[in-house]
Amino acid sequence: MPIDPRLVVTGYGADGEAVVVRDTPVPPITARAFPGQEMYLLWGSPDGGATVGPKAPGPITLPFFAGAGGTRLLLVRFPPASALTGPPSPDDQAEIDAEVQERLPGLMDVFEPGDTSGMHTTDTLDYGICLEGELWLELDSGDEVRLTPGACVVQQGTPHAWHNRSETPALMAFVGIGAERPT
Repeated sequence: MPIDPRLVVTGYGADGEAVVVRDTPVPPITARAFPGQEMYLLWGSPDGGATVGPKAPGPITLPFFAGAGGTRLLLVRFPPASALTGPPSPDDQAEIDAEVQERLPGLMDVFEPGDTSGMHTTDTLDYGICLEGELWLELDSGDEVRLTPGACVVQQGTPHAWHNRSETPALMAFVGIGAERPT
């Protein structure tokens, strides 16, 4: 049975004791630019660093990628390649790009325009954990690695793409930490 994403958040009550302040299912965000893919934006902290305590800020889930010192927690369900259809009509591209910008601002900025390989590069340190299914991580060198449940990936800002070559959806959990790229 597939995992149904749920967010449980703790905080502080009026008396200063720890309480559950949120326990709710998280609906997926979809976009035609990523057919069949479901993105669950769970939580994030502000750029520059996280704080905790009674006055900690609420979640920041957008823009999609955190700036230096910020974080993002998300789940992504990748459909099997066999479930995907061909690329959209070029006539629809402006509308598709606008939809992604509205729902997931910043996400398309990491892809090269017109490139359909899925290869992208982010200025983040990402921790990824395969929770369901099977996914392939491809690097621009041609290196590939098959991920199965329990596989953990540390993605250090290198060009990469994700591919589901199986017949079932794959679910990945990601913690992205905004980073600076030394010059």
